[in-house]
Amino acid sequence: MPKKNSTVVAEFLFEGFSSFDWQHRLGFFIVFLTLYLLTLSGNMIIVTIIRLDRHLHTPMYFFLSMLSISETFYTIAIIPRMLAGLLNPYQAIDIQGCATQLFFYLTFGINNCFLLTAMGYDRYVAICNPLRYSVIMGKKACILLASGSLGIGLSMAIVQVTSVFGLPFCDGFVIAHFFCDVRPLLKLACTDTTINEIINFIVSVCVLVLPMGLVFISYVVIISTILKIASAEGRKKAFATCASHLTVVIIHYGCASIIYLKPKSQTSLGQDRLISVTYTVITPLLNPVVYSLRNKEVKEALRKAIGRRPLSS
Repeated sequence: MPKKNSTVVAEFLFEGFSSFDWQHRLGFFIVFLTLYLLTLSGNMIIVTIIRLDRHLHTPMYFFLSMLSISETFYTIAIIPRMLAGLLNPYQAIDIQGCATQLFFYLTFGINNCFLLTAMGYDRYVAICNPLRYSVIMGKKACILLASGSLGIGLSMAIVQVTSVFGLPFCDGFVIAHFFCDVRPLLKLACTDTTINEIINFIVSVCVLVLPMGLVFISYVVIISTILKIASAEGRKKAFATCASHLTVVIIHYGCASIIYLKPKSQTSLGQDRLISVTYTVITPLLNPVVYSLRNKEVKEALRKAIGRRPLSS
């Protein structure tokens, strides 16, 4: 039950990076703004190139374009307000605005997790069952996988937002973070949050452990299949098609798991804030950078788009 003689909170303040002096905050602002603009432009370039180049109209690049769009909305939900907080600490946000931010953050964050899983399944079919690849990964299957990912994101976000904002918030109104996230909000509730902590843990397991497990199993089978390929060139080409995806998967799931799967007793909101910078600012940029630098087809399409001679085969 809420504490007696407590004031019901109508808005929150973000603590953000207020512990740093203004010179450091200005430096962070410049760095994060640069990364944000690079993320937006990089993801939009990838979506445009995949749309324009018919050679990239394949399931792998369909999922990559969906991931780029999702990452774009994901960063838009978080970073603009974070940048404003760097210039003017303790930014206020009302309850409705906080719930909206949490909803979009969770929707697109969870969507990203399952899109990465769908991309892993695509690589599994391409390498382990190449003769039936075009049948299994048809247009309908790709749309169903992408729609399913977004549907899971929406449903899980509704569960979490309903769970968190069904709680009373009294007296405590400073969020020890730079955006509205589940754990910092639960710490402000003036009632027992055990049930909410359990819900948060179950959702985290469903959206992190389950997809990670599926991707891990896919890559165990993929690697065992690649090792059976007779030619060294064939093995190298097969590994190259998976390297970009595996790099993004490890960083994405690694950072999120550290925050959402560790025990409550080991939770440090200050430490979580630093790790959150990685997966809200840096990880979304990895998508266009990794796929453009490590993927020959994307590099050739980009060179073609800007009128330069394609790379030699």
